[in-house]
Amino acid sequence: MSSALLSTLSIDAVIARLTTLKAQRAEQGESLCVVATNGCFDLLHVGHLRYLHAARQQGDVLIVGLNSDASVQRLKGPTRPILPEAERAELLLGLDCVDDVFVFDAPSPVDALVALAPSIYVKGGDYAVDTLPEGRALQAIGTKLVFFPYVEGRSTSSIVQRIQSLPPV
Repeated sequence: MSSALLSTLSIDAVIARLTTLKAQRAEQGESLCVVATNGCFDLLHVGHLRYLHAARQQGDVLIVGLNSDASVQRLKGPTRPILPEAERAELLLGLDCVDDVFVFDAPSPVDALVALAPSIYVKGGDYAVDTLPEGRALQAIGTKLVFFPYVEGRSTSSIVQRIQSLPPV
């Protein structure tokens, strides 16, 4: 990933853009409801799309934290990610429901999310407050946690497994 692109995907750059947007809204007498989520988003699929659209409907802007390549590899194993972080970020930014993206390398985006201080934080139903490393810290700063139902069979891992089970051509 180029350093120019990486700098636009830092949490500091995202917070700077949000600060400007909040100030513009405040001048108009309006507030800004910031929604955040995060994930690997490797091989973007319909489950991701539905999830991100639903997340965006929770507020005014949707900020997506994207696991770095090294982070995905630590979580998913040595054959992942399939797509590099620059391409995954570009795909996410190409969706009308995603307003901004930051890349994080830590095991959890808790520090970045606390700095972002979203109004609402969204995760899939395969998580709960007790299994979400960033959950308690976000609740402590007043962020509302929303969990969407997990859609079975709609995952990058299941797509990879289906591809690997196809007969050779």
